Amino acid sequence: MNSIKGLQPKVATHIPEPPIARFLFADTRMAWVWLIVRVYVGWQWLVAGIHKLTGYSIDFSTFGQHTGNSWIFANHLGATLSGFLQGAVTPANIANPATGWYVWFVQHLAIPGAGVLTYMVTFGEILVGLGLIFGVLTGIAAFFGLFMNLNFTLAGAISINPIIGGLALFLVLAWRVAGYYGFDRYLLPLLGTPWTGRLTRQPKPEVVPTPPAVHSLS
Repeated sequence: MNSIKGLQPKVATHIPEPPIARFLFADTRMAWVWLIVRVYVGWQWLVAGIHKLTGYSIDFSTFGQHTGNSWIFANHLGATLSGFLQGAVTPANIANPATGWYVWFVQHLAIPGAGVLTYMVTFGEILVGLGLIFGVLTGIAAFFGLFMNLNFTLAGAISINPIIGGLALFLVLAWRVAGYYGFDRYLLPLLGTPWTGRLTRQPKPEVVPTPPAVHSLS
């Protein structure tokens, strides 16, 4: 234990970000790029969520068309999601140690709780979409979107998940400026961050008392 304590630095060292990383993920000059990315990703989530809620499409090419059955207003709540999750329960996934844990999760938790998860997925997609489009807690919205992308991919649905999942990862990295052209521009300074407190609270400069001048007698 003493040897481990000896390895800990006595003073915390701050390693600055490379200039290119600061420019891409923390510079407001890149905010317009992240605006385009987040609106695209958010629109994909909103379209998917509205489709699951109503059964109708709001996408530009199929607007107003009946493109499937509602996941919420269904005779058997959770049946559609259960069928979707069955794609993860394959002999190959069960035998593979890298995916076997996810098969266990699907069989013992996800499918039995498909009714509750249907609400979580449907309204989660809508909230993620709205959060990204309007720039409200962009980093958090992108994180939960990425989390759903990973689950859909593990369940066997490739589709557009790798694309918007990769873009969501970049949005998480750029959380400080990704919502600059949105509500985050005003929301983040009010909320601050757990590790710095309110961003609007500036530390008061220390006032160092000036010693009185000593006059020479000579």
